[in-house]
Amino acid sequence: MIRFGTGGWRAVIGDEFTKQNIQKLAKALAMKMEDEGVDAEGLCIGYDRRFLSKEALMWACEVFAAEGIRVWFVNRSSPTPLVMYYVMAHDLPYGMMVTASHNPAVYNGFKVFTRGGKDADEDQTREIERYLELLEEKLENGGKIETIPYEQAKKENLVVEFNPINEYIDNILEQIDMDRIKEKNLRVALDPMYGVSQTSLRTILCIARCEVEVIHDRHDTLFGGKLPAPNERTLRTLQNYVLDRSCDIGIATDGDADRIGVIDDQGRFLHPNEILVLLYYYLLKYKKWSGPVVRNVATTHMLDRVAEKFSQTCFEVPVGFKHISAKMAETGAIIGGESSGGLTVKGHINGKDGVYAAALLVEMISVTSMKLSQLMEKVREEFGEFHMEERDYRFTPEKKEEIRKILLEDRILPSLPIPVQKVSYLDGCKLYFEGGGWIICRFSGTEPLLRIFCEMDTPEKAQELTERFAGFLGL
Repeated sequence: MIRFGTGGWRAVIGDEFTKQNIQKLAKALAMKMEDEGVDAEGLCIGYDRRFLSKEALMWACEVFAAEGIRVWFVNRSSPTPLVMYYVMAHDLPYGMMVTASHNPAVYNGFKVFTRGGKDADEDQTREIERYLELLEEKLENGGKIETIPYEQAKKENLVVEFNPINEYIDNILEQIDMDRIKEKNLRVALDPMYGVSQTSLRTILCIARCEVEVIHDRHDTLFGGKLPAPNERTLRTLQNYVLDRSCDIGIATDGDADRIGVIDDQGRFLHPNEILVLLYYYLLKYKKWSGPVVRNVATTHMLDRVAEKFSQTCFEVPVGFKHISAKMAETGAIIGGESSGGLTVKGHINGKDGVYAAALLVEMISVTSMKLSQLMEKVREEFGEFHMEERDYRFTPEKKEEIRKILLEDRILPSLPIPVQKVSYLDGCKLYFEGGGWIICRFSGTEPLLRIFCEMDTPEKAQELTERFAGFLGL
């Protein structure tokens, strides 16, 4: 069965990501739209550069067409946030994106968006799964999924191919102080990681009169043999490029351009936690915005310190950007994000956008007239330091059940050298330490991994606590 995680449905190509399952998903969503009475409004769909992404959407289009549901098909590989923007701007009931985001190249998948351009929440994805179960019953009883050939669907105007890239870019340009960027003549290195950000980001930066140099921009469904995730391990080439070319900033985006990675002017990788802190600080201190911030349970508590300094609140939610978007809407937060590199800002789309985040970072160093390294040092001086240790562990099904029982059912905790202030089971098992710092152990919602995150005032403490927790679980 197709099951949704924190970032949509993802599966190994040729295993569960198959034409049959893709068309089942399209049929289930069509059934849901018909029952809700929104099928006449249609939906927008897009795809990234992964293997079979475009073909997968064409297979889905053939199902929607047979149901009489019009599809606005973004007819070239595009950023996920572009589709989210279009769903929001044109008040469509649903949108879909074929992507597995930052997963390995053997994966592909679907993200579903709801009205307002939001990631489908747990209630929505459970409903889709319920329709999938109803569909399976029908198929077992002799039913079948009807389709209309793709070219015929186009002729009948049930599939409308278009490209709303200019509308999406213009929306970002309206929100960024382009004049201040133009004054600085910045040199920017861009690494789309063989993904889909190069057209939109290069266009925005060139309009801002930046000198833009791009690496890894060709179409490669294997992503150069690396994860299309902008982290310290995968951005070494960008680090060297920034140093060799004396760039002001290096910017990378993941496979579908909803996450960002940054290299500062000294060639140092900025952790996504640091990017979030910098941008929240910039919005409050320099742009004079006012409002809370939202982070997930595995994201830096430095945001709490910044919020407190400006008499604001930091809200904590489970992992999954849908939780961040929902809490932002509820509280009026001005920024929300996660330690894996996704963030959004009030007034833009209701989901993460690496293209917009990159443009805002370039605005930040232009408005402040400070280099990224200087800004980060200023924040450390004002708020202190936190250091994050992150570990991923693979497991057998038996080991997963053993860990789940220990932590989440019996709620047995390891013996640690620091007093525990409180324990939360909001998402996994999170321990908050007296005097600051925390550690969390949780199962990934997008990959078969157990993740341990620990944030302390020194890297040595974070590493020691992580290893103790992992040893307690037999990892």
